[in-house]
Order: sequence, then structure tokens, then C-alpha cells
Amino acid sequence: MANNNNEPTTPDLMLAFYRRLYPFKSIFAWLNHEHAPTKLFTHREFAFTLQGDVYLRYNSFANADELKKQVCTLNPTRFEIGPVYSARPRDKKTVRPAAFSPQLRELVFDIDMTDYDPIRTCCSGADICHKCWGFIAVAVRVLDRALRDQFGYKHLLWVYSGRRGIHLWISDREALELTDEQRRALVGWLTVIQGGKEMHKKVNVRIGSKALPPSLVSAYKMLEPVFHDLVLANQECFATEKGWEALLHLIPDRDTVEELREKWESRPKRSSEDRWQDFEDAIASKRNKGKGNPQASLIAAKEDIVLQYTYPRLDAEVSKHRNHLLKAPFCVHPKTGRVCVPVDPRTIDKFDPKCVPTVAQLLRELDGLALPESGAAGEHHSDWERTSLKPYVDMLDKHVMGLMEETRKMKQKTDLTW
Repeated sequence: MANNNNEPTTPDLMLAFYRRLYPFKSIFAWLNHEHAPTKLFTHREFAFTLQGDVYLRYNSFANADELKKQVCTLNPTRFEIGPVYSARPRDKKTVRPAAFSPQLRELVFDIDMTDYDPIRTCCSGADICHKCWGFIAVAVRVLDRALRDQFGYKHLLWVYSGRRGIHLWISDREALELTDEQRRALVGWLTVIQGGKEMHKKVNVRIGSKALPPSLVSAYKMLEPVFHDLVLANQECFATEKGWEALLHLIPDRDTVEELREKWESRPKRSSEDRWQDFEDAIASKRNKGKGNPQASLIAAKEDIVLQYTYPRLDAEVSKHRNHLLKAPFCVHPKTGRVCVPVDPRTIDKFDPKCVPTVAQLLRELDGLALPESGAAGEHHSDWERTSLKPYVDMLDKHVMGLMEETRKMKQKTDLTW
């Protein structure tokens, strides 16, 4: 069932959602990696945002039922998940400060659509549509490939943020154990686009070499066709004077810039694809001309421009520190009412944020069904199975199965060494 409109939440809707639909057992299993509670869950921090922006940190729970009971009591607008500490977060005030520190944390990433405001032409700010979702989709595909191929991570969970972005949680043991210093180094390796709203040159990846680093060559092969489809055809990024001037600003050869500007000013209705072809023709015309191989520098500039417009724009601060908190999967965005659901990176291009189920929609689906034979008074542990939330919880549960199998193998290996 598609939902094409925002349906903001109310406290009553949220309480019904937590009681009947939120998949607490699946979230517990995902964080815990085993069926019986371990420190991965019991020493995990949860933070709650209550009505009126009251913020409660350093909560922890013994099991999924305890978490559910507290969530239903507090009825937060959302809750966040933090690191695994050396002591239970709920005991923070009674343990020595030296004995309370973050030990383990999923490696997390956050990609927000607002970071693409300088280049997207269809929407801005909090708005998002299927057209500009293409920037998020390609970012997911590139980052997913890089993390699997370059770092060997296997357990990646992508989660739609409920409004205009996407989060990534990596649960591999090696990722959980990364220090803050290692996280900063890893994020630095993956960061290609430097921040800022102005369209100055944001790509600087050719230190000591004119060729792209090997780690970016495969990304570029994925991004070049996307650049043509998304930036040129879909977004028409160079159709306006502001757009084409931003492009000219990124071209290092002054003669080429002046030639293109003169041509484009005389033909203001030229499409973005035609303007890009003009640039490629200008590169071809530089073959074997001039000192210092100007063609090579223009080819490098072309590659950098493709990267600047299409490479993932990461919120690096989210990923650098173990003590960072991130909104839990299956929470609800209060303004849109949409549930923060897992997303399959293999089908990310077909994902439409506006078709994600809202709380109001899910509860309407339940109301339209006959009550189970046990009656309405009992616990509603699996009501989500009877709604359009089911495929998303199934996706998380499949992810959890992979984590539990990995844990089983590690335990078996440890037992054999003894």
C-alpha cells in the first residue's frame, strides 16, 4: 500500500505503534548477536527524546521486554542507540568515571539529502522526491561496494532515516572494535567531497599523482554513467547560468573556460547534456596542443567534476566517535510519520521514500483486520506481521541470522582452540 503524503504523528499513535508494531525482539537480536542477553545489549546505551524535547541519556536494559516496557511507559517521539560501555549505562552515576567508557560500537554512516542542496535542482531543504533520491541511491551503491571490497565488511544494514537521508550500521566484530582513531582514519579514506555549501572545488584526491587512486577508479566507473543520467538528464544541473558558471569554475584551463562561456552565453537554452558535450569536445581538441599537456589536466578535471557531483557526501562526525548516538531503526519521523525502515542496497534505485509506510497507515491496516482469536487484551508481539511493515522486519531478521551464524562460528572456533 503506497502512502504519498506525510502523516505527522501524535502521542496516541506513537503509543499504539510501540505497543503493537515496533519489532523490539528483532532489534534486541540485531544488537545482541545471540538469543540470550550479553553485554552487547545489557551494557548498551539508549537515549530517549520525549514530548517537549526532553532528552534522557544513559538508559540500559536487561532484555527486549524491559526495553519495550520502558518505551511504552515513556512514549518517546524517538529513541537512539549508542555504544556498549564498560559498565551498564544505568549505573553511570554509581561507578567511578575511569570505569565508565565506550568499548564497542557499530561503525555508522549518515548521508543527508541537504548536503546535495548546492547541486540538486528539483528540491531543497527537508523536501525530497524520487528525482533527487537518485543522489542517495548512488551514494549507497558506491559506499556499500567500497566497504565490502576495500575493508571486507559483510554485515551492513542500510536504514532510511524517515525523511531525507539514510543511515548505515556495520555490525562486523572488526567494525565494533574500531577505536576512535581508527574510525577517523577509515572515514578520512572514504571522504572525497569536502564540506561547504559553495560550489568551489571539493575534490582533492591526486596528491603526488595525476591519476585517480585505485580505490576511486572502480567508483568512477560506477559514477560516470550515473552522472549522465542523474546530473545531466534528470537534474539539468548546467541548464541555468548559475549552473554552468559553477561548472566553469571547476575547469582549470582559462582558454577553455572563456571559449565555453562565450558559446553558452550566446545560446542560453542549451541543455546540460549539450554543455557537457561541449566540454568533452574542448578536451578532445587539446590533443597534442600546448605545453604541459593541457588535455591531461582537463581529463583529470572532468573526472573530479563527476566525483564532485555524484560521490557520496558523508557526515563524517557521525562516524568518527564510538560515543555517538544514532536514531534506532523502525523509529518514526515525527513530521512525516514514516517509519525508518531497512533498505536493500541492491534495489536502492527502485526505493521511493514516499511509499514507506506511516504509523497512521499501519494502524489503519490493523484496524481493518479481524482480531486474533486470543483477543485484544493480550500482548501484540507480532502484529507487524499482518501489516505492510512485515517485509522490512523480515529484512532485519535475515540480517540478524547472518550475525548469529557468525557468532556461532566464532564460538565454535574458540571452543576448538581450548
